[in-house]
Amino acid sequence: MAGNILCSASSFIRKCIFGVLRVGPIPNHIAFIMDGNRRYAKKQKLSHDGAAGGGGRYDAGFWALMVMLLYCQELGVKYITAYAFSIDNFKRKPEEVESLMTSMLEKFHLLDILVKLLAVRVHFAGNLELLSNELRASAMELTEATAAYSKSVLTICIAYTSRDEILHAVRESCEQKRIDLEFRNDDDDEIKLMKVEKNMYMAVAPDPDIIIRTGGENRLSNFLLWQSCWSHLHSMWVLWPEIGVWNLVFAILNFQRNKTYCLEMKKKEEEL
Repeated sequence: MAGNILCSASSFIRKCIFGVLRVGPIPNHIAFIMDGNRRYAKKQKLSHDGAAGGGGRYDAGFWALMVMLLYCQELGVKYITAYAFSIDNFKRKPEEVESLMTSMLEKFHLLDILVKLLAVRVHFAGNLELLSNELRASAMELTEATAAYSKSVLTICIAYTSRDEILHAVRESCEQKRIDLEFRNDDDDEIKLMKVEKNMYMAVAPDPDIIIRTGGENRLSNFLLWQSCWSHLHSMWVLWPEIGVWNLVFAILNFQRNKTYCLEMKKKEEEL
């Protein structure tokens, strides 16, 4: 009984706070650098590798993402992006990478159920050829199964780095231009910026308004370098599995306070 009362009170307070936040500008796209999983595992005495209990930190991180997705949807944030696995993470111990991939495959099946209930479209950004056949097929199935949903768009960056994304986009643009020149009588040999951006892994979403990084670091770690020139960067000390509603609220308040300044600077640069 007491638990239900506390839960109802907490939900009411959150809705009131979100209502106040919506008086100001709400970001259209929030991207998360989900840092701090290893420190959380150490703090909770969870295994880092494939040993028993090794998936605990991944479970906590997954549910933290689902909670953020729910809050963002409630606020009216349409695009949510999560940096789940960098290409550089393949350099970790083989048993740790294998444990993460196994856990990720399990989470894809669970995600399939949850996003359909929430009408969320799921998109995967990254060099998916680096994944196992089973994991890649599961990602593609999830993408296709949710393609018709439009309430929110969840992009999961897996086997991703921004440098790889830019290289991929330039290669694809050059190849398309070569075909145009050879077979379509196109005399213009210039590659337009729009074409390069269209070939980005992240072409499905607009540039992020806020990039939130947990774990206390203040760097982008090869994440959305192309898209983040006008993004508001917000670092917080909380570890990713422990992120909560107040962390999100403070990040959005910080964004609202700085939005006018960012827009003015962007306008000045465009006028140059």
